[in-house]
Amino acid sequence: MPLNKGFVLASRPQGAATEDNFRFFEREIGEPGPGLVLVKNLWLSLDPYMRGRMDEGRSYAGNQALNEPMIGGTAGEVVASNDPNFKPGDKVVSNNGGWQLYSIQNPALLRKVDDSKVPLQAFVGPLGMPGVTAWVGVNRIIMPKAGETVVCSAATGAVGTVVGQLVKAKGARAVGIAGGPEKCKFAVEELGYDVCVDHKASDFKEQLIAATPDGVDGLFENVGGQPFARTMAQMNDFGRIAICGLIASYEGAEKTTLPDMRIMLIRRLKMQGFIVSEFLSDWPTALSELVTLASTGKLKWRETVAEGVEKAPSAFLGMLKGKNFGKQLVKLF
Repeated sequence: MPLNKGFVLASRPQGAATEDNFRFFEREIGEPGPGLVLVKNLWLSLDPYMRGRMDEGRSYAGNQALNEPMIGGTAGEVVASNDPNFKPGDKVVSNNGGWQLYSIQNPALLRKVDDSKVPLQAFVGPLGMPGVTAWVGVNRIIMPKAGETVVCSAATGAVGTVVGQLVKAKGARAVGIAGGPEKCKFAVEELGYDVCVDHKASDFKEQLIAATPDGVDGLFENVGGQPFARTMAQMNDFGRIAICGLIASYEGAEKTTLPDMRIMLIRRLKMQGFIVSEFLSDWPTALSELVTLASTGKLKWRETVAEGVEKAPSAFLGMLKGKNFGKQLVKLF
């Protein structure tokens, strides 16, 4: 059987995560047991939620176990199967393939995909969990109407990339927030945002006000921190806020707190934190729509790719600092 390589969580971060929190391993993967499937992981998805699971505190999902392979979504190929529904060569996606070259999987947790029209790695990006997250936040929480204004933070990230395009498809105005002129240019010219505001700019507040002259009806929040507070101040009556992530607070550098709570009351706002795994009944519809858009060239995205499993920790830490442009992936083979 092949030699497996990857990373386990060696220790829990004390403050910001570092490469010392991970430990590299090499060991034989072994044969899949009865009813199980051996998968060669070709692509690893790196996502901000992983940082929260590295800590010991209460979270919406179980904590990452110490000395076990880091949790992570993967796209790969079946190598050996003891399940009649899967055969060698099948392309599959898993939410728990992990930071490793091979994984033995429960077939109930695998999803077959067709990569004949779109690249395989898209199924852990815009056609996977990040894309479904965008779909749920837009269609189940914000529910934009034609002519309304929706703001999305991290507009060029894995989720934000899809949010803007779904908002525009509803006939609403999409305003992105991103870090730096290059990302903002991409948001407008490639992703279709009507305007993008650079949160690193010294006059961010003034730019945001100018970009939302009619206020904000919907906010898809991925970052938190001061940009979140500034956008809250622009919310219209009966605005809807989908809290998907608070990456600015994951490393403890910047706490995200609610602004003056009177805004919530006076403007009768709806704010909902959500976890995409709690909307499983929506996944088939969301994936069908997203795959159709992608296969017909109507859905655009961008990737940042690290080469080799050895680069996973540095790529992950860089993503937490906003160094990625689009979906952060690791090409494993």
